[in-house]
Amino acid sequence: MLRIFAVFFVLLVSVLTHAAEVKPTNKMTHVFMAGDSTMSIKEVKDYPETGWGVPFSYFFDEHLVVDNRARNGRSTRTFKSEGRWQSIMDELSSDDYVFIQFGHNDQSEHKKDRYTPPKDFQANLTGFVADVRSKGAEPILLTPITRRYFNEQGVIEPTHGVYADLVRDVAREQKVTLLDMEAITREYFQAMGDDLSALRFMHIAADLHPNYPIGVSDDTHLNHLGAREVAQLVLTELKRQQHPLASRLRTPDPKHLKR
Repeated sequence: MLRIFAVFFVLLVSVLTHAAEVKPTNKMTHVFMAGDSTMSIKEVKDYPETGWGVPFSYFFDEHLVVDNRARNGRSTRTFKSEGRWQSIMDELSSDDYVFIQFGHNDQSEHKKDRYTPPKDFQANLTGFVADVRSKGAEPILLTPITRRYFNEQGVIEPTHGVYADLVRDVAREQKVTLLDMEAITREYFQAMGDDLSALRFMHIAADLHPNYPIGVSDDTHLNHLGAREVAQLVLTELKRQQHPLASRLRTPDPKHLKR
């Protein structure tokens, strides 16, 4: 009897030891999002304004978490000075990702609380890339999404100037994945024209929404529809580049596959 117990004990210890050595096969991956109001989660008082990072977070499987740290009004300078960038670095692990999309506020020279000169903007982006890589994670740079400024010829005017180009420069120099959302969204909304594209931005007449009693006409910020479509454009570009994130999508409900 003692011999049988001894054999059983040895087998049990062996099984438990082996189990302890087995590494989990479904490691949780985090996608952190660093950016401004065009990406961020909104307060209820701002609805229906929506950052594209909100619908984007629902695209992926249960082993990938999108952690949206973007905030309204932030530039690369203020995102650092407020400790928001460091908070990402404190939680970042190897094999995670960080989406980095700035420019709207960095270029606001008349807003001294957020303005970042081009040279500093470039240095901040380069530093962000180095920080992420030092953690064994992957940075992904995005140019800022377009503003909806049509000229008299019905063409959307590029409004980010050197800032969008600096994102492209840093991506090229540092060999970082670039999602050129300035060009992609400008082409997308341009094809819609003035009237249809306005339905994707914050255009609300007076007395229609309690958050905007006098109405709003905003060609920078997206509403629910615009945010969803921009998030889909981001995903489409990841697929086009055959980025590994494009293989981490949630499994669709079978009933959604029926035609």
